Amino acid sequence: MGSPVTSRAGELVVLGVDTHADAHVAVALDEFGRRLGSTEAPATQAGYEKLLAWAEGFGSLELVGLEGSGSFGVGLARYLHARGVEVVEVNRPNRQHRRRFGKHDTADAEAAARAVQAGAATGEPKSADGPAEMVRVLHVVRRSAVKARTQATNQLRALLVTAPEELKAELRGLSTAKLVATAARFRPSGFPDEVRTATKLAMRSVARRHQRLSEEIAELEEQIGRLVAEYVPALASLRGVGTDTAASLLVAVGDNPERLKSEAAFARLCGVAPLEASSGKTVRHRLNRGGNRDANRALHVLALGRMSWDERTREYVARRTAEGKSRREILRCLKRYVAREVYRVLTATPVVVPPPLPAPSAGP
Repeated sequence: MGSPVTSRAGELVVLGVDTHADAHVAVALDEFGRRLGSTEAPATQAGYEKLLAWAEGFGSLELVGLEGSGSFGVGLARYLHARGVEVVEVNRPNRQHRRRFGKHDTADAEAAARAVQAGAATGEPKSADGPAEMVRVLHVVRRSAVKARTQATNQLRALLVTAPEELKAELRGLSTAKLVATAARFRPSGFPDEVRTATKLAMRSVARRHQRLSEEIAELEEQIGRLVAEYVPALASLRGVGTDTAASLLVAVGDNPERLKSEAAFARLCGVAPLEASSGKTVRHRLNRGGNRDANRALHVLALGRMSWDERTREYVARRTAEGKSRREILRCLKRYVAREVYRVLTATPVVVPPPLPAPSAGP
């Protein structure tokens, strides 16, 4: 598919890559924006080697613009990072661009290369090779388990609503924990030949599923807590920062927090930096609805907690309330201040993965 590779010593090359699950499409540009060629490589270690060799055949590889560096392109991003190649995260072309120029992989790859070359794309992707990535994969699974447990709870309550009256009277008023424990101990005998027996069998199945999910969640929380406490102890020691909150903030920053150039960049990443919406003589700011919403939620939880137990925060709330600010506006300001503190903690604490333990020596 690619054009013939011609070695041009000293020429700077910019590469754009459109990533997919099975194969990546790349386009190379020279330093003047002229297209040098395009190629396709499988999304494997051998494919990454082939792609890098192809790009370096045109000259010195300066930058790589990568779409989807956190999903389909994460393997290629890790490979290039390990070899000292600078990678830039490129957002996918907007719908207006695609309506005008069409949609195909080569065009997307070329657009990525040109966005990097023009300076329109400057974001450094997460390295995804350390504790933050370890926490992320566990955090994702824990969240799905919590969601499944909530569904099990709702289903158990729904079965109770339609249960026979004598069974409903026996279980009515029980808390969720007691209802799960009671239903899990049901022993319906033989083949279900009546509604009561079938209902007890169904409730036992759901209750035991709830218990298994609770055990899974507890195990994942323990592992996440140990990772956060070991690698980012300053964050874990902050008052009001629990396991879930710490995990959300650590995942948002990633394993290379130096990619965020300032605390303002971190605030924008978390969606707590207000956006200017001024026009003419009107000077105002509006709510930022972008950014990492999970990190935004974590900062929201922290700000709410401080409004209840931190004396300085309570004094701040009282002062801004006297100025005519609403509770919602005050909370937005607090989230911005909390983001500044969290950024300083995360960037001041080195996150280092210890070397692997040596293999045990063979016995005599």
